[in-house]
Amino acid sequence: MQANRELFDQVMVPNYNPSEVIPVKGKGSRVWDQKGDEYIDFAGGIAVNCLGHCHPALVNALTEQGQKLWHLSNVMTNEPALRLAKKITDATFADKVYFANSGAEANEAALKLARRFALDNYGEDKTQIIAFNKGFHGRTFFTVTVGGQAAYSDGFGPKPADIVHCDYNDLAAFEKLISDKTCAVMMEPLQGEGGIITATKEFVEGVRALCDKHNALLIFDEVQSGVGRTGELYAYQGLGVTPDILSTAKALGGGFPIGAMITTDAIAKHLKVGTHGSTYGGNPLACAVAEAAFDTVNTPEVLSQVKVKEQLFRDGLNAINDKYNVFAEVRGKGLLLGAVLNDSYKDRARDFMLASTKHGLMTLVAGTNVLRFTPSLVIPNEDITAGLARFEMAVADVVAATAQAASA
Repeated sequence: MQANRELFDQVMVPNYNPSEVIPVKGKGSRVWDQKGDEYIDFAGGIAVNCLGHCHPALVNALTEQGQKLWHLSNVMTNEPALRLAKKITDATFADKVYFANSGAEANEAALKLARRFALDNYGEDKTQIIAFNKGFHGRTFFTVTVGGQAAYSDGFGPKPADIVHCDYNDLAAFEKLISDKTCAVMMEPLQGEGGIITATKEFVEGVRALCDKHNALLIFDEVQSGVGRTGELYAYQGLGVTPDILSTAKALGGGFPIGAMITTDAIAKHLKVGTHGSTYGGNPLACAVAEAAFDTVNTPEVLSQVKVKEQLFRDGLNAINDKYNVFAEVRGKGLLLGAVLNDSYKDRARDFMLASTKHGLMTLVAGTNVLRFTPSLVIPNEDITAGLARFEMAVADVVAATAQAASA
């Protein structure tokens, strides 16, 4: 059987439209496809592969745990889950951890916990959840409704109730929405899917203060911004604002599926036995790999280099823009960066992504107007330079094709 793009159309549900390229091997920040063509990876599996491909620490952890114990269920606990939970709580504000399989599940748990906390402490009327336009929190029906992109939640029938949205970074609009009926506010400290938009200091501090005023829990979705992505272990640590609940996934397992919701003792106690669960949550194989990823990322050497590599990207992208004038700005933090297209190339992010692929570079988009870069946190500097050179060739192609079309 030939595993090619045509086979995808035959056997897979058509909710994805993948590239013709089918990677078969990765090492570090390089990937090879079925034809043997090489790519530099600036996508990182959408901010997942925080240590690149086949990092020795992760391979060793997977191999070692694979010889011991794969799965139990939560009828029993296991050593890798306990070790990982202890390391997460030692490194963050949290006292307690709930493990899941994905960011969506971690966010689902966070939202259910917030509703239960409010019910137990304040009664049945405190149910409102406030979130933000362009936000993204997963694809379960609860999380996709809380996410601020109606296109993802429309068309599936009645939505979960009492969820409202306002514009990100608009503190005045937020203050008008929040009340004593608000049980929780869910926000990304840096919006990823929505276009790589950073929260202002005034906004995030104001949201925290208003949550305190109205006894609402503040939930930070750090599925994309967490585990070193911004140069801090978690982005909240660079903001001076601490949430009540935080979700983490993507890079937590370095490519192995795992997510977690973390919170304080006072809040966690409201998820009593039987109120929530996950068959694979806390799976020993996943937790062993995640522990190795966490140990590797949570070091001064790796975290400090994220900001050095950020500057290499910014300098390179600005140099390309000086030559071709395609970006309005480069925004984001650490190695979660977005190049925003200017009006001359508005809504053509996909064109740049496809051109990059042709030149041996894996990139992402964040909406129709932003090129997104989320490479490995330990990508070698020479791979950044080489990848940006390939990206420049892609930009040149799009610019030339645009000029040719305009003169035709």
